Amino acid sequence: MPEASCDIGLVGLAVMGQNLVLNMNDHGFKVAVFNRTVSKVDEFLANEAKGTQVVGAHSVEEFLRLLKRPRRVMLMVRAGQTVDEMIDHLLPGLEPGDIVIDGGNSLFTDSTRRTRALAEKGILFIGTGVSGGEEGARRGPSIMPGGNPKAWPHVKPILQAIAAKVDDGTPCCDWVGEEGAGHYVKMVHNGIEYGDMQLICEAYDLLKRSLNLSANELHVIFAEWNKGELDSYLVEISRDIFAKEDEDGQPLVDKILDTAGQKGTGKWTVVSALDTGQPLTLIGESVFARCLSALKDERVVASKVLRGPKTMPKVADRAKFIEDVRRALYCSKIISYAQGYMLLRAAAKENGWNLNMGGIALMWRGGCIIRSQFLGNIKAAFKRNKNLDNLLMDKFFSRAINKYQASWRKAVLHGVKAGVPTPAFASALAFFDGYRAERLPANLLQAQRDYFGAHTYERIDQPRGQFSHTDWTGHGGRVASTTYNV
Repeated sequence: MPEASCDIGLVGLAVMGQNLVLNMNDHGFKVAVFNRTVSKVDEFLANEAKGTQVVGAHSVEEFLRLLKRPRRVMLMVRAGQTVDEMIDHLLPGLEPGDIVIDGGNSLFTDSTRRTRALAEKGILFIGTGVSGGEEGARRGPSIMPGGNPKAWPHVKPILQAIAAKVDDGTPCCDWVGEEGAGHYVKMVHNGIEYGDMQLICEAYDLLKRSLNLSANELHVIFAEWNKGELDSYLVEISRDIFAKEDEDGQPLVDKILDTAGQKGTGKWTVVSALDTGQPLTLIGESVFARCLSALKDERVVASKVLRGPKTMPKVADRAKFIEDVRRALYCSKIISYAQGYMLLRAAAKENGWNLNMGGIALMWRGGCIIRSQFLGNIKAAFKRNKNLDNLLMDKFFSRAINKYQASWRKAVLHGVKAGVPTPAFASALAFFDGYRAERLPANLLQAQRDYFGAHTYERIDQPRGQFSHTDWTGHGGRVASTTYNV
């Protein structure tokens, strides 16, 4: 085996790492692999990678010797400290111009830090989001690279080759931006994923409890939904889940415990929204819904003490109710993406990133968990207006939400009357009503803040940026506190 013959090296042979290696091999790239538990290398070569041109290494030194220069090393290891530790192991053998690619779910601030720290040593760093799960990694994921732009030309042929493709062959992978931009976009993707999943769950809960539907009936409904506006990966797999039977022939979904897990990216999205002052209400509710589901033991006790409505409200027209729920899901989905793009725009401004909003929608069109027909409409919206402030201001989305909002309200109202929680549906509707409101009750809130804390307020009869303070009690002072941020 001649040394320095491999196009790229990959560290971390869990399922995602293995599938990316096999994907690269399918596209003609020679890949060197290494794993800290070295036995995994031999197991991989003897099984999944048998018959391929994948080359295994049993030490970092051997691994780096196998790579062509500039060396391209992709890390598929646990986010956080493990990434830093692996970079430290690699550094002694790396040379200026070599490239390190972190393909895990890293926090974007870590990617910014690593980009800067490695640049000081002459090493080029890329932090890239990879979405699509195990199947996406094997057949074509969505890839969102950011970091040091000098590295992009060296990895572009490989990453775009293995990425998913849309109908015209365009790869779902393009340069996102500097430093942590790639992992930030992936973080927002995951936040939207949290929202989409919660919305689908609320639609399922409304239908199941209100109409007493069987899993097979739900399978039929979701199969129909997946043929139209809601055509998407998550609706598609939900359709398939309802059809899956356990060994005894009963629906498997009904036997799964109702406590949801999470790995943190949804929380990161909400924290970033709070930091940037963006109202990501739907994704926030989706994260909290998972937290609430985890309180299973408390909920079981509470269910015996706390009472809801005595009777389930009757549904006069079954088909119309199903359509109302479908429309509520579609409207809420629009809000979820509108909020996600608001956060992307705010983060781009704060960090000096030049994000291609339409290009991001294209990267999400295929391969990733939130892939859907819907994303084509988002790309078209930004093609019509690349400086679009909010998706709700695009004619396609404004027309759709104006047309469907009556059904949306009926679905949320039914949930309230039935005692079926719809936190994501309801928060999305509240955001819509707040965003379209010319006047909100924040005038009273500012009066309250000025009353107890002399925080000042602006007046409608004075220019913006001019602040006033009132001595509300008659025995306060003339000195005001600092002005507020809006």
